[in-house]
Amino acid sequence: MRKDLLKTVKRVVIKIGSRVLTDSAGALDIAVIGRICDEVAILRQQGLHVIIVSSGAIAAGRSELGLTAKPQTIPHKQAAAAVGQTRLMQAYETSLAPHNLKVAQVLLTSEDLGSRQRFLNARATLDALLGFGIIPIINENDTVVVDEIKFGDNDNLSALVTNVAEAHLLLILTDIEGFFSADPNTHPDALLIPLVKGITREVERAAGGSGSAVGTGGMATKVAAAKKAGKNGVATIMVSGKQSGIIVSALQGREVGTLFLPSTIGMNRRKHWIAYTLKPSGRIIVDDGARNALLKKGKSLLPSGVVRVEGRFERGACVRLCGLDDIEFARGLSDYSSSESIRLIGCKSVEIEGILGYHYGDVIIHRDNLVLL
Repeated sequence: MRKDLLKTVKRVVIKIGSRVLTDSAGALDIAVIGRICDEVAILRQQGLHVIIVSSGAIAAGRSELGLTAKPQTIPHKQAAAAVGQTRLMQAYETSLAPHNLKVAQVLLTSEDLGSRQRFLNARATLDALLGFGIIPIINENDTVVVDEIKFGDNDNLSALVTNVAEAHLLLILTDIEGFFSADPNTHPDALLIPLVKGITREVERAAGGSGSAVGTGGMATKVAAAKKAGKNGVATIMVSGKQSGIIVSALQGREVGTLFLPSTIGMNRRKHWIAYTLKPSGRIIVDDGARNALLKKGKSLLPSGVVRVEGRFERGACVRLCGLDDIEFARGLSDYSSSESIRLIGCKSVEIEGILGYHYGDVIIHRDNLVLL
């Protein structure tokens, strides 16, 4: 199965976690980076385009600043990232130079991908870099990012990058062999699961846990990344980045780590962007009739089905759609702002212009701008 799936892979995103790239003291492990770059060079020789989403900047900066623990305050994190990012890029550049490969630094925030125009610009930039044979090294722009515009972790960023770059595979390098039935650090009898056909609630519960002293993500964020990539029709392979030769082995289709199969019902890339890249600005609560029309009949959201509007948002913003039980079931781009939507609650489409004095359209959210979750 793996070999057949990997035959069509021409562009791969490799996400490398902090615990893979750092040693026991929290400093960059140059030997590991060198070994990973040697394997990336083999992939390039085989004609694959490679994009790296790399953690490690804050960890590298921490050691350079003489900090003995992970920085806790935002200014300290940003200072560590500013110092560490140059060290990180230097390590990649030095390690890839003997293979005549060059790197480019790409720093992103969620605002960069939240704008459709900037999202498409990012895609064009990556295409251009790959066309020149350059290996993009992507990281979150930790030197300026704040909680409101954070991706959350590089697992999430790597899943979004697969969509931006139109990649065919997401390869996650972590510090354990793959996805286990339980945390192998605390459950010695935990079993490695080589194949996950679908990410169910049971799989998500088994992922559990959070990060470490050097990373921000845990198994839960990696499974979430695989789920997001899968919704885009992209498979994910999770392996131990500490094992020599693991990248080449994974791309050759050998039974290493865990393979997460993509969803059989994928989203188009624009709807994937709406569902997973945009951050919702508010909520629209709808009645049961509207909920059923959206879920079962593929309809647009009419103002007559709106019960309540929460939060403040502008026209074109992404909003959550919830039923009367307050459970989110969809997301979409609103044709009207929150203040306009409030005025239109329960009205008929033909009444919109009379209420507002103008008319953008007959619906609050058009079905083409709506994603069922």
